[in-house]
Amino acid sequence: MASFPTIAEAARLIAAKQLSPVELTRGCLDRVKKLDPTLHSFLLVTEDRAMADAKAAEARMMSSTLKGPLDGIPIGHKDIYNTAGIRTTAHSKLLEHNVPTEDSVVVSKWAQAGSVLMGKLATHEFAIGGPSFDLPWPPARNPWNPDHFTAGSSSGTGAAVAAGLVLGGTGSDTGGSIRGPAALCGIAGIKPTYGLSSRRGVLPLSQTLDHTGPMAWTVQDCALLLQAMAGHDPFDPASANRPVANFTADLDKGAKGLRIGVIRHFHEVDHPVSAATKQGIEDALDIFAAQGAEIRDVTVSPMMDYNAPGWVILTAEAYAVHEPWLKERFNDYGELMRDRLAFGALLKASEYVQALRRRRVLCLEMQAAMADLDILITASAPAEAPKINEVPKWAMFEKPNFTMPFNLTGLPALSLCSGYGVGGLPVSMQIIGKPFAEATVFQAGHAYETATTWRSKRPAMSTALAT
Repeated sequence: MASFPTIAEAARLIAAKQLSPVELTRGCLDRVKKLDPTLHSFLLVTEDRAMADAKAAEARMMSSTLKGPLDGIPIGHKDIYNTAGIRTTAHSKLLEHNVPTEDSVVVSKWAQAGSVLMGKLATHEFAIGGPSFDLPWPPARNPWNPDHFTAGSSSGTGAAVAAGLVLGGTGSDTGGSIRGPAALCGIAGIKPTYGLSSRRGVLPLSQTLDHTGPMAWTVQDCALLLQAMAGHDPFDPASANRPVANFTADLDKGAKGLRIGVIRHFHEVDHPVSAATKQGIEDALDIFAAQGAEIRDVTVSPMMDYNAPGWVILTAEAYAVHEPWLKERFNDYGELMRDRLAFGALLKASEYVQALRRRRVLCLEMQAAMADLDILITASAPAEAPKINEVPKWAMFEKPNFTMPFNLTGLPALSLCSGYGVGGLPVSMQIIGKPFAEATVFQAGHAYETATTWRSKRPAMSTALAT
């Protein structure tokens, strides 16, 4: 067995009774004990639960009654996903001792699929306040270099997956909180179409922008994880009532025939990216073209035109969620969280409504731009990870980010590693699809990923343990 099996590889070995879920889980727990004192990716390790889950999966393996590709796979949940009987804190003092009585829908679905719960993973406080150093737990750190940032808010999941502490995990994405950590930690992560997977039982930030989604080492693994979390939930008012596609059916078709639009002005003009990030995108386009894809440039409104209404909507809706606590327990929030949310008290109703109106116009613009295309490509982060102590408090307002346009429009968007840049840190790109066309996004991502060697490289701190 490889030291770092992917979910797909581990599932095949478990199905063939060549890999013990118990031994796989013990290996991950050992890695957590050795590496997480540096990474701080876990807020809570559920070792007893993990071993019980693994033993149950092993019994199913031996009796040939496995539930599917996630049976026996060690995973972690971002600590805004409610877990019955297991502390769920949102990385905040306000919920430091909160123990839910019910699992969130996604937690329940992955448990039913036989996954092994390793524990709860670090996040930015309530999925927006980070990296913070004034909370009950320290922020997660990047396994490629622990002095550097993971991005957020699904910071613990990004770090834990990259370091091989878990094989996959949950994230949430309101303005880029899956794709940002996927980008800086060099893994794959998808924000599905708005409404594809339930948010019930997940602590909210912004109801019209929040998405739940998976993070893993490979695109294929994300497809397997999303398959087990997607589906209609009649108790989530945003949930889409439609059949769930088979996300792995077209994985091996390659890029031939795909019509790919490149929003160059996003990453070349609106927010110019690092040399390695730009080169990664250009090399990816060459790979797609060599496989028979059609490449063309696409122009839409400047990226700031998408970010402005997005951040107005996010700030207003997040303030509405937190207003009672902000009034009663303002200083119990970390500084970054309370300062970022306090802006919401100053927004006028007319500004929120105008942002919603502008959102509709931009949704129609993006729909028209994609009318005769299958996917779009741009960057998912501007550069390699900065140092964790050099992240500006107002970074989201200083320059437009590459992820918010697709929260605003609700389109499926995948971040995946496209190489390594300064200091050996990962760089990334973003693949965007039409609504509910995740299968096509995965097809393109897998075609690129399998044509490169990036997935053979893990952080040095992890590989040192494996040798």
